[in-house]
Amino acid sequence: MNGLRWYLLSLLMIVAPFVSSVPASAQEVIGLPVGAEPEAVRVEDLDGDPVDLGRYIGTGKPVLLEFWATWCTLCAALEPRMLAASARYGDAVQFVVVAVAVNQSPRRVRRHVEEHEMPGPVFYDAAGAAVRAFRAPTTSYVVVLDGEGKVVYTGLGEDQDIEAAIEKALEPGR
Repeated sequence: MNGLRWYLLSLLMIVAPFVSSVPASAQEVIGLPVGAEPEAVRVEDLDGDPVDLGRYIGTGKPVLLEFWATWCTLCAALEPRMLAASARYGDAVQFVVVAVAVNQSPRRVRRHVEEHEMPGPVFYDAAGAAVRAFRAPTTSYVVVLDGEGKVVYTGLGEDQDIEAAIEKALEPGR
């Protein structure tokens, strides 16, 4: 299994610099298509207990999921925007951080979370279920769902207009 993780990490390291320079208009087709309703999957909290992501999706409140890693430089660059959006929208939007299980352990994630503010609860995707369900091609992948659980935005990299994506999810009639 470690060999697979190293392979995936190597692949991410090669692809990430190219993906970060993809224009926003092209990013809209990366990952889940707009209008899709992702399946609810289980991840783990940082104590290893199961958490059903479905408890956040389709509850009437928009959800922003960020696929993230402690070692991801694009994630670190995106984080100030995520924190600002979380502060601006407060309880109107549920922010969820999904820590991918590539070259990081729940213990390492916990240490990072204890030292750095995060925009929402942080879960660990040990089995890769969320990565598959949300078709996350790499870290710094963001998915915004409306209150009904439908995708309104997907994007990659540090140069994402997070607030515009959230505003779209908050539009009346969505």
